[in-house]
Amino acid sequence: MEMQPGKVYLVGAGPGDPGLISLRGVECLQKADVVLYDGLVNPLLLRHAKAHCERTCRHSAPGGRILKQDEINQRLVEEASKGKTVVRLKGGDPFIFGRGSEEAAFLREHGIEYEIVPGITAAVAAGEYAGLSLTHRDHAAMVSFITGHESPDKPASQLDYRQLAELPGTLVFYMGLDRLPKIAASLIENGKAESTPAAVVSRATTPLQRTVAGTLGELPQLVAEAQLHAPSLIIVGECVRQREQLAWFEDRPLLGQRVGITRPAHQADEQIARCIELGAQPVLMPLIEITPPDDWSEVDATLDRIAEFDWVIFTSVNGVSGLLDRHWSRGGDVRQLAHLKFAAIGSSTAKALEQLHIRPDVIPEEFRAESLAASLSPLVEGQKVLWARASRGRDVLPRELAAAGADLEQLVVYQNRDVTELDAETVELIEAGELTWIGLSSPSIARSLAALLPDSAKASLGKSTRLVAISPVTAEAAAECGLPVALVADTFTWDGILSAIAAS
Repeated sequence: MEMQPGKVYLVGAGPGDPGLISLRGVECLQKADVVLYDGLVNPLLLRHAKAHCERTCRHSAPGGRILKQDEINQRLVEEASKGKTVVRLKGGDPFIFGRGSEEAAFLREHGIEYEIVPGITAAVAAGEYAGLSLTHRDHAAMVSFITGHESPDKPASQLDYRQLAELPGTLVFYMGLDRLPKIAASLIENGKAESTPAAVVSRATTPLQRTVAGTLGELPQLVAEAQLHAPSLIIVGECVRQREQLAWFEDRPLLGQRVGITRPAHQADEQIARCIELGAQPVLMPLIEITPPDDWSEVDATLDRIAEFDWVIFTSVNGVSGLLDRHWSRGGDVRQLAHLKFAAIGSSTAKALEQLHIRPDVIPEEFRAESLAASLSPLVEGQKVLWARASRGRDVLPRELAAAGADLEQLVVYQNRDVTELDAETVELIEAGELTWIGLSSPSIARSLAALLPDSAKASLGKSTRLVAISPVTAEAAAECGLPVALVADTFTWDGILSAIAAS
């Protein structure tokens, strides 16, 4: 039986902020078998995909093999011909200086079904994130998108700078940073006033966004002094005057900073979102892995006699899911738990319980084992207590609750394992002094970082890369490993870590 070809989705990834992809784009990523993504696509978008993801760079760039456009076209056909669902993930919009129309034509020529999923193009996003309204009823009745980098195969330029200089609206040049002096000079030579407001927005919508504004005549010098990087857009027109009133994105407290998130990757969504909200660039660098127990028999046996217990203690979100998800998967529900009282070590653990419609009876004021033990000690004398815990951890609760007269039983419901190596790109960021902060959210994470970092990267710690600990206990563990901690969170959560950074 002949295999039916698959389908290719040409998806606009947006300009850089991972929140700017469309819902349709996310749907396509979720069902893809293969994702071929451009070098300018934010890698955080790949978290929506479970497929094999391959970076395709048409120009020299770190982390990706250089592919010519005809090679990319051929790969799309090859993968779809195997019956696979393929996503071609392209920065910005596929058809706005993105060569998506060439890819679509190639697919049609070879009988491959495809769909175009529009994306937010860089010009619109750069203008709005920099506080520039490209059209305005008083200032600009039109906007023109212009390439600053025409195809080298053309015998002559198709750009008529005399016509461009006479246009009454906003001009936006894509891919023109290297040619900014020539573009500005050509516009001025053809009648555009040197005093025309103009700006360059670099790395728009990302935490590394920078905007330089001035007049058209002075802009090349201002940009050279600021050492802006591609990708950048050149915006010329009266709309640039609005920046002082409308700029908003570049006021975020952590703009331009990179924050290492050491949580397991599948549990980092809230921290990623919070970093982006504050203007920081999240860098995923998981230092532990959370896995189920190798054998569920002990957990199952304990659940079979859950009626014997008076209290259940949870000291992590993973403990909640480890015990209660297993209870559900075995056919149980909250009715078998109605007699129990519950204790949660902090707000995140409490929230996990509340999502299952269970209100914790005890949440300590400080989110640490010592405070939890102190809160429970007057309540558990003569009581049978179950602690759903990790495969490793501190012994504060067993010691303190035994002293309080509790009959404590410990049950491992998940395993906490160290990762064996750090991502090479993360190590390079640290060595280059380009990772601003690393959050340490447990003593085991601090010890793992100390074990995995090469000496060449450790030299940056405390200097260009600083460490922030979630609690004094974690800070103490870091110090024992020789790691210099710059900040300790007041609230022992990841929100506390990020708040400490913002306040520093």
